[in-house]
This record gives sequence, structure tokens and C-alpha cells, in this order.
Amino acid sequence: MRSRQTRAEAPRGFAHFRYILAACVATRLVVDTSIQLFYSFLQIIALGMGLNVVVLGRFLSLRSAVGLSAPLFGNAADRYGYLRVMRLALVLAAAGTFLLGSGGGFWSVAAGMVLSGMGLTGFMPTVQAYISAQLPFAQRARGIGILEYSWALAGILGLSLMGLLFDRFSWQIPFLVLGAAILAAWALLGFLPKAPRGADTPLAGNGAETGEARAAIPTVNGIPEDAAGQKVRPALAPQFSTVVARAVGNFTALFDLGSNRRSAYAVIGANCLFLFGQGHVLIAHGVWLQNEYGLTASALGLAALAQGAAELIGAVLVSLITDRVGKKRSFQAGILGSLLFYIALPIVNRGLWPVIGALLLLRFAYEYGLVSAIALITEQAPDRRGKVISLAVAINLLGVTLTGFTGPWMYTHFGVWGLGPVSAVCTLAAFVLVTVWGREPAGTAVGSG
Repeated sequence: MRSRQTRAEAPRGFAHFRYILAACVATRLVVDTSIQLFYSFLQIIALGMGLNVVVLGRFLSLRSAVGLSAPLFGNAADRYGYLRVMRLALVLAAAGTFLLGSGGGFWSVAAGMVLSGMGLTGFMPTVQAYISAQLPFAQRARGIGILEYSWALAGILGLSLMGLLFDRFSWQIPFLVLGAAILAAWALLGFLPKAPRGADTPLAGNGAETGEARAAIPTVNGIPEDAAGQKVRPALAPQFSTVVARAVGNFTALFDLGSNRRSAYAVIGANCLFLFGQGHVLIAHGVWLQNEYGLTASALGLAALAQGAAELIGAVLVSLITDRVGKKRSFQAGILGSLLFYIALPIVNRGLWPVIGALLLLRFAYEYGLVSAIALITEQAPDRRGKVISLAVAINLLGVTLTGFTGPWMYTHFGVWGLGPVSAVCTLAAFVLVTVWGREPAGTAVGSG
């Protein structure tokens, strides 16, 4: 039995932690590729599905809107274990991906977006919480930074491979390949150890009348008796009001982030605006490059590879220096760098290479800021980490949901001038929010804000 006990204990240093991290990075690589697939190949997929880019953008908004269920997954992860929720989420993501590639028409696309959205919503914050629970905050940016290599690797490896599959086979093949890879990742996670859970509210503790208190009340077939031995059936109205009160209490508890809630919501809100700014450009950039510069699917894959390399550099830099520089300062630096390049996008839109160069620098600055923000979010309320991260994902996905409407529509009507300036305004608002109200836990880094 010693092996089972050892497997249940979470290793706590990088020496033993690297195998867990490698498995999570490999799984995230597949999941992130399925997320980014539409960003680079939106027009190609839309034509295959018999839709236009604006309609497919709205379907992507549906997938993102499902992210509002993230706090439910986060609460379940805190109570029942991160690995269980991660593996359930992967099953949902695989089912949705297969549906999207089935070519079954409008309703198949809608169902696929909902299922894959639920899977992505359940998996992304939970794997971050799983990694965070096993590392002290002083090493958190290093661990999260390495985990976020997967987003960059998805561009370097995943999207370049998808571009080749789109060119050489049908538009459906990439979805089928990704669905199978997600199922393989589900099997891989079955070998990982459990991790400490966040809130860990004991299930038996909800209502202390269980056990001895209940045993003191005589029952017949589960129905209480009074002193005369008559069955006592509870009144319906009190039962109903109790259920309603409990439901309201549980719903309210989903948004309770503890004593540091102002800073937590400020950082989460800033991250949402930051993500919206990037998503507004990202969702339309493939159409931009294809329409104005004639890039093919393979060329778009190569452009994604280059952008993935830029993001990888940003994530590596986080894992190397952010714990020392400070998570908040690093987030602010990423915001300001992104703001500069959003302003520059319409100006550099004079040739393919200036545009690619600006996109590479933008993706580097964005990734550095984003990964730093994730590390900062993980310690805003350590006793309810799964809830905080999943709530952050839900709020972030509100912003991402809007990009499905704004990005394709703005580019269709205003070109690049409909992309860069809009993102710049939102990114500036993110900087103000995190600078004025965001806090980094004291003593976690030199110069922490």
C-alpha cells in the first residue's frame, strides 16, 4: 500500500516536480492548440463549415460564454480534487472537438462549441491551481511560467502542424487529430499524484448535526418520530425556504474572495481587460494576414510558429526573473509593452515584415504580462485558490466572449484601425486598475508592489 500512499502525496520541489510539470505542459499544449486554432485559421474553418467569419466569431463567443461556469468547476476542484475535475474537463473538450470536426452543420457546431467551452473552462484554471498548490509563492512564477510555455509551444508546434494538415487534407482532419490527442492527455493525467486542495471545506462538516446529533432523533424508515411514536413530517414551506436560502448562500459564496477581495478583483479585472485587448486583435489577425498579404494556410502556420517563439521567450523570462522582480511589476511591464504595440499596429501596416515584427513584439510583451498576472492571481486568496483562479477565468472569458463579436466585425468595417486603437484603450484601463488597487502579498519578492 506504500506505493498508493506515495502516489497520493504531492512532491514539493522542482527536483521531483518536473515530471508532473512535463505532463501538464504536454496536456496544455494540446488544449492550447485547440484554443488557438481559430485565431490563425478562422477564415479557412469558416469556409469549411459553410459560415462567414463574423458568424463563426459569434460561435466562438458562445464557446467563451460557457466560461461563466468556471466558478462551479473551481468550487468542485477545491472540494473533490483538482485531478478529477481536470480529467472530466478533458472528456468534455474531446467530445466538443470531435463534434466541431464532424461537419454536421449549424447545430453540430453549436453543440461542439458548448462542450469544448465547458471542457476548456474546467481544465484551464484547474491545472493552474493544481500546479500552484504544490509550490510556495516564492517559486510560483517559475512554475506557472513553465506551465505557460505550452501556449507558446502550441503556436510553434501545434499550429504549424495544423497548417500543414489544413493544406494537405480536409479542414476536418485537424479537429479529429486534436480530439484524439485530448483523449491521450486524459489517460496521461491518470498517472499524476493528487495535490493539496484549496478551500478543502470538509463535506461532512456542512451541517454539524450529522452523526451524533442525528442519532439522537428516533426515526422509522428515515422519518423522525415524536414522543408519542407518531411520524413527524416536516412542513413544506420551511423546507423550501431552507433550500432557497442554502442555494443563495452557495451562489454568494462563489464570489467571496476573503479579506483581500478588493485587490483580487482589481487584478482579475485588469487581467480581463488585458485579455480583451489581445483577443480583439488575435481573433482577426489571421484574416488580416490572409486578406491583405495573401498568406496561405501553411504560411499562417509559419507565422503562428514565429509568434509562438516570441511568446515562449516571454514565458521563459517570467520563469527566470519575475519571482525576483515582483509579479505586479512584471504584469505592469507587460501591459505597457502591449499598449505601445497596439498603438503602432495601424502605423506599421505598410508591408508584411513590419506587421510580422510588430506582432512578434506584441506577443512577447503580452505573454510576459499574462503569465505574471496568473502568478499574481494565484496568491490573492491562498485558502480558496481554485475558486479565485476559476472566477478569474470566468471573468476573463466575458472579455474574450466580446472579442468574438468585436474583432471580426471591427476589422471587416474599419480594417486595422478597428483593431489596434480599441485594444490600446482597454489595455490602458487595465494598467490603471492594477496600479491603483492591485496588491502583491508582502514579502514575496524584492520590490513587490
